[in-house]
Amino acid sequence: MKRYLCILSCLLLAACASSPRLQEVRSLAEEAPKLAGFSELSQRFRDTYQREQPYLNPASAQREEAIDRKRRDAYPDFVALHDAATIYLRALGALAGGDTFNYGDQVKQMAEGIKAWPDTGLTDRHVNAYAALVRLLLRAATGRAQDQAVQTMLRDGYEPLQGTLDAMHTLLRYFDKTHDNEQHIVLGMLEVEIPYANAPRERLLLALARSHQQEKLREYRLLGLRHTLAAQNVDALRERHAALYRGLDPLPPASAVPPLTAQGALP
Repeated sequence: MKRYLCILSCLLLAACASSPRLQEVRSLAEEAPKLAGFSELSQRFRDTYQREQPYLNPASAQREEAIDRKRRDAYPDFVALHDAATIYLRALGALAGGDTFNYGDQVKQMAEGIKAWPDTGLTDRHVNAYAALVRLLLRAATGRAQDQAVQTMLRDGYEPLQGTLDAMHTLLRYFDKTHDNEQHIVLGMLEVEIPYANAPRERLLLALARSHQQEKLREYRLLGLRHTLAAQNVDALRERHAALYRGLDPLPPASAVPPLTAQGALP
């Protein structure tokens, strides 16, 4: 009898784990690595001045150096947005798979918060969405029925994740503008200087300069595509998450909702 009960329990668990909603949630969570493009482009944005410096005149270098300090100050907040969105998606996937997700110290450190950087488009609205997402991760509980827990996390995390992904999309647009500006500086300098290297004794220098120019053209063309792909990945995750949210079961009437116990109370 115990063996039959064990088999029945396994079958019930398998049926639960194979429900369409839980499958869709796990599928969404598996897409989280696609947000890595945002992280990589954030790092490239941070290092803009290092690449531009050899092509700048002294006055421009002084101006760009001041901007560089702001970029480096803002960079940890950009990384925090990526980490919060990724951890939320991984937590959803673990919950949909019947596992307990161990948040560890990473989320606790993220609770220190981020700041708005208006010049980049990162506003207080995005900061508040990030803070709400981190609060959700800190208080998330997996002790309830699996599908109910997933629905609760989807419902509570909808606006925070949507706002966090919107922040990432907004920043990617700003990164792309910075990339265009860098391209203008670098290629513009080469276009101005190369015609002057036309003396016979400078033929080797001219050949190297033209080769470098072509390499930079290819580099910037590929990076433009990377910015586009990263933004598309963020938008695709945002839409899939919104579709799951729209498919949630209706909430019961307020009178039918039992009061939260001390264990289930939210901080």
